[in-house]
Parts: sequence; C-alpha cells; structure tokens
Amino acid sequence: MRGRVDPVRLFGVEPTIVRCAEQLYVGRRESITMTEFARVADHLPTMFSGLAQRGIQVTGAPFFRYRMIDMAAEMVVEAGIPVAGRVLVEPPDFMDKLPAGRYATVSHVGHPDQLMGITARLLDWGQRNGLVWDMTPTPTGERWNARLEILMTNPAEQPDMHKWETVLLFKLAD
Repeated sequence: MRGRVDPVRLFGVEPTIVRCAEQLYVGRRESITMTEFARVADHLPTMFSGLAQRGIQVTGAPFFRYRMIDMAAEMVVEAGIPVAGRVLVEPPDFMDKLPAGRYATVSHVGHPDQLMGITARLLDWGQRNGLVWDMTPTPTGERWNARLEILMTNPAEQPDMHKWETVLLFKLAD
C-alpha cells in the first residue's frame, strides 16, 4: 500500500483493511445484467437447504462474488456459501475458494439498492489512498479475483430490507 489510508467514512462507516484467510465455498455462477440480479440471489435458499440435508457444516455468511463486471452489459456473479471442507457437489454447483490476502472492507446497514453508491465510494476511497485492487481490466469488463458482498442479515429473520447489513470485501493486489 502506498501512502496513508484516509479515514474517510462511507455513510458513517469507516473503511478498513483486513487480512483474510483462504475460505472454501460451495457456489453457483450466473451471467447476468444488473436487472437480473435476482437470478443469482434466488440460488441461496436452495443451496442452503441442499447443504443442510447433507449435514454439511456452513462456516460463515453467504455472499455474492463478482468475477467479471461490465455494468453496461453483463456480469459474472456467484452466490457462495462458506463450508468447513471440500464436499462433493452436483452441477451447476461447484467448489472453489476465496483467496487469502489483504482486503478493503466496509459495512453497510440499509437497503441493498444503496450498495452501488457504497461500492463507488469504497472504490474511490481506495483510489485516493493509492490502493491497488486485485483486478484486471479486459475488453469484456473488469476481472476481479475476489470482490464480495457478504450478507450478514438473514432475510427470514429480518424481512425489512432497510435493516439488512452487508459487508463489502474487495481483495487488494499482493
């Protein structure tokens, strides 16, 4: 990291840099536009019930992993659920791992519609502070190694989307 990290707050919450260990997960991937995001989110209940039926231990909150981003066209997004170890999965599910390393993070409590603005502010904060994302620009969009939205609130327990907590976790280049 170059320079000093500016303690600017995003909607009242200060971004931080954290170190994360590698994490295995069961995922399901979709190529979507922004208006089709529900296609990815709708996989989570089925994935959770499938893991529970098989007695597979879930070790953390579910997340969305953005692999390829072209906001004007398509994105490749995964729904993921952290697990304790390798498990056999049937397609379209797959096993993968989130890479260990340094991540910029910020937490947001509010409606998911606000996440685009929170994301833009986090990216801008990183740029102002000389951070380099683990991302490669390509002709078809930005390829991210690990750009996550972690869903800290269970919608079955808290149906009011304005009270949902989401953690953004964006991997920094090594």
